[in-house]
Amino acid sequence: MKSLIAPHLRALALGALFSFLGLGIVGCESSMSPTDSKGSSAVGSGSASVGPENKAVPIKVIMGLNWFPEAEHGGFYAALVHGYYKEAGLDVTIQPGGPDVPIIQQLATNQIQCGVDNADKLLLVRVQEADVVATMSPMQISPRSIMVHAKTGPKSFEELAKIPGMVLSMNAGQPFAMYMQKKLDLSKATVVPYAGSVAQFLLEEKYAQQAYNFSEPFTAEQQGGDPHNLMVSDLGFNPYTSVLLFSSDYLKANRDVAARLTAASIKGWRKYLENPDETNDYIRKQNPEMTKEILDYGVKVLRPLCITSDVPLEKVGQMTAARWNELVQQLEEIEAIPAGKLKPEEAYTLDFLSN
Repeated sequence: MKSLIAPHLRALALGALFSFLGLGIVGCESSMSPTDSKGSSAVGSGSASVGPENKAVPIKVIMGLNWFPEAEHGGFYAALVHGYYKEAGLDVTIQPGGPDVPIIQQLATNQIQCGVDNADKLLLVRVQEADVVATMSPMQISPRSIMVHAKTGPKSFEELAKIPGMVLSMNAGQPFAMYMQKKLDLSKATVVPYAGSVAQFLLEEKYAQQAYNFSEPFTAEQQGGDPHNLMVSDLGFNPYTSVLLFSSDYLKANRDVAARLTAASIKGWRKYLENPDETNDYIRKQNPEMTKEILDYGVKVLRPLCITSDVPLEKVGQMTAARWNELVQQLEEIEAIPAGKLKPEEAYTLDFLSN
């Protein structure tokens, strides 16, 4: 859970990103060995090699997460735990992330074969020439929220903006916060940096803070608070979350691998949303901060974010061109990216999703 470990800041500092990409992504070599002397397959190679007994060797794939293992990664872990990746001929290793793990740079430099991050983050780095592409999204509704007090706090964003002396704790440079400041008159509120915990929230009634609705609210409840979530998606900003990513070069060279991995991941998400217990046991071993209660709460909150009236369980993972186009327009509107700089259709592919 992000609030238990480190501040829930996922966006990269653009200056650091400029510096990194300026070193030259093109031509960087993978840090992983291609083929060993016993005939093992190359890491991420598009076709499995044949072992000493004429048996196909599973293709090795490293998947990098954007945070420590938790419920928002549950479907990917379910595909691993229940053998869906193995059934697809893939030997997948899921690599935990953290606040200082640059997933998209790792993809761009071939250190990993696929990764998990959010759609707005993907578009921000594509502006800096990081050619990374999304193939599926487990969540249709973003979990991003503003956590307020249920008893005394505002019941809507419009009401929040009208309360004199309201303290709003959020990282003002993140796209969701920029969008809020564009759409709402927050002149009566005091915007302060996100502190990375719920401590101040528990002390002050006129206090609101950024959250993921399956994370900080649980912590606040456990400590006697009365959290209520104002979902940023209700304000209109709703980027796909925990999307599966590949570099464009890898996707072109290993299209079959990407297709199989995407399909197995979607199958894993369906399993996780229906029956998460075995997967949650595995996640707890990978991240001891995740208790059974936290993960049970997380799955309960995740279900309506993944399964909607438009996207039933059997269609989990879907994306649409309209949603991507809208997100690009919103990022241009808040001046997070230059107008006309991005072609939305280059940031994703729908080829591996069912109609």
